[in-house]
Amino acid sequence: MAALQFDLSHTDQLTKARVGTITTDHGQIQTPIFMPVGTVGSVKTVTQQQLATDVKAQVILGNTYHLFLRPGLETLEAAGGLHRFNGWDRPILTDSGGYQVFSLANNRKINEEGVIFQSHIDGGKHLFTPENVMDIQRIIGGDIIMAFDECPPYPSDYNYAKKSMELTHRWLDRCIKRFDETAGKYNYTQNLFPIIQGSTYADLRKASSEFVASKHAVGNAIGGLSVGEPVEKMYEFTEYCCDILPADKPRYLMGVGTPWNILECIALGVDMFDCVMPTRNGRNAMLFTSNGVINIDNKKWERDFSPIDVEIDCTVSNFYSKAYVRHLMKAKEMLGLTIASIHNLAFYLWLVTEARKHITNGDFQSWKNELVPRLQQRL
Repeated sequence: MAALQFDLSHTDQLTKARVGTITTDHGQIQTPIFMPVGTVGSVKTVTQQQLATDVKAQVILGNTYHLFLRPGLETLEAAGGLHRFNGWDRPILTDSGGYQVFSLANNRKINEEGVIFQSHIDGGKHLFTPENVMDIQRIIGGDIIMAFDECPPYPSDYNYAKKSMELTHRWLDRCIKRFDETAGKYNYTQNLFPIIQGSTYADLRKASSEFVASKHAVGNAIGGLSVGEPVEKMYEFTEYCCDILPADKPRYLMGVGTPWNILECIALGVDMFDCVMPTRNGRNAMLFTSNGVINIDNKKWERDFSPIDVEIDCTVSNFYSKAYVRHLMKAKEMLGLTIASIHNLAFYLWLVTEARKHITNGDFQSWKNELVPRLQQRL
């Protein structure tokens, strides 16, 4: 058992992109990395075996709020934690429920103690505090667990954003205290990442980045930058936070985003990404490919018998034709959702793998600048 380690192997000369390795007790994560989102302990429509072999995922996410409600802590603890419950033997990151403070705004109340949520399942009320969120994540069993924060909406006025950030900082101190007082349950090390907030105000982002950096955590996260703000603001404040955060710790940009968002933010110094976009958009007939975006519902694909994308190192992407996937979607056949989800996830993992290669080779910037407009094309 050892605390998370981060080893930087390459830093790009023309951008702030980096290549590194995160080591956890459940294995290594090569960065920059994309992490598929498995909110309730499963990545929608994709088996853990497919995640490992076709997608080549190195780490997946689980969500504290959703797993707390169902299957519940007693079941997860009896199983021996989420790894044993869902059969995933690689690293897992658990989100603290802070995003639900934002997304479930109509079903929660915030005060100094924590957040009272009304369950979307049965209407029951539950109090989440910095302390019990640490306890809950200990039981779920993530290798990386997130501090409990408030994610303010965009736009937020300055006073709200400032009060929210200060509350997040007070909660972080309580998270760290509780985390330090408790031990992991399943004989491996768990690692706490704090989260920067501050909306789109430079002085708040500076204050929050410095506060988080002062905690000397094994890794740090940037929150509140995928909540509807203009993309230019996302890039501006991502870079601003990365410049303040310590270079020898992994940087996780939460909830971002499109393939081109990811490439641009890798160039700004981000190491870790997650987003529901590849699976959600895939289930809605949008396929990301190395040549652009496909709406597989369109009639133009009806007799296109070429594979989805031969560039991607994935048997699903290389085997199934666009015409067949379109047919499955039109027929509302479940296999279509699975193929689209696996392909999109494999594409995202291919993208970060290629980014690592080009950072290592020293031509990341020219490769990125050529690829981004191609990826954004609608085919």
